[in-house]
Amino acid sequence: MPENLGALCSDYFVNSRLDLKMDLPTSRETVLAMFDRLRREHPGMDRFRRLTGEYLLESEPVEGQQRWASMRKTSVRAGTVNPDSLKDAYAFHAMVLDTAPYFLSISPLDVDQVEIMFGFDFLASGNHDAIVHEALFADTPLGRIIDAASARPTDCRPVLGFALTDSADVQAMVEVKTRTPGGPGSPAWRGEQNDLPPEPLSVYLSLRKFGPVKDVNEIGQTLRSLAARGERLLEQRVLQHLLLPIREAIASSNAG
Repeated sequence: MPENLGALCSDYFVNSRLDLKMDLPTSRETVLAMFDRLRREHPGMDRFRRLTGEYLLESEPVEGQQRWASMRKTSVRAGTVNPDSLKDAYAFHAMVLDTAPYFLSISPLDVDQVEIMFGFDFLASGNHDAIVHEALFADTPLGRIIDAASARPTDCRPVLGFALTDSADVQAMVEVKTRTPGGPGSPAWRGEQNDLPPEPLSVYLSLRKFGPVKDVNEIGQTLRSLAARGERLLEQRVLQHLLLPIREAIASSNAG
């Protein structure tokens, strides 16, 4: 796997999520104490916002890099955009999940699932669904349903989920999200020259561990374990069979 994932795509990010069964406390003191703890660890995270159903603490974007953490009704989330390394991203996410139980009164029985997601954005100006079709389906029985001479794809966003353990308590999912500039019927969708700005064509790899934990100290370690599994999947499968074919199809589309 490339040491610099930023060289592979336009942007990449690593997000985490802790889903809970009970509502989180939302008192002023609790929310501010939690976020102030994160700010002391990462002083650049000094932008606090209250959104609909969410409290958000984030850093100012600097040269495409950013960190953020948020609290929703039943979840704690965090993200790193274009981190210097996966190791740095994992350390940040583990710190958030190691900290949250002590400020938010999270019980081991309360844990519903822990998730880590690797995301990759490729800026593309053409028909995203046609690009994905060419990269992943063109020479398959499913892909040959479309006659390229008379039809253009409007929705080609594959999702594949699979279990990584016999008990299915650890699962992974890969998903492709398309955003053709202008949408179906636009000049970009028809393959014509246009002035529409390129949009991100995104690939996501998510890994989830379901079920309660025996101790809240296990939450951060669960995330680290998922991260290790995810990195192996990226290196052994997703890079070769998903990311590189899509990148090559985008390059071919641009050349055409």
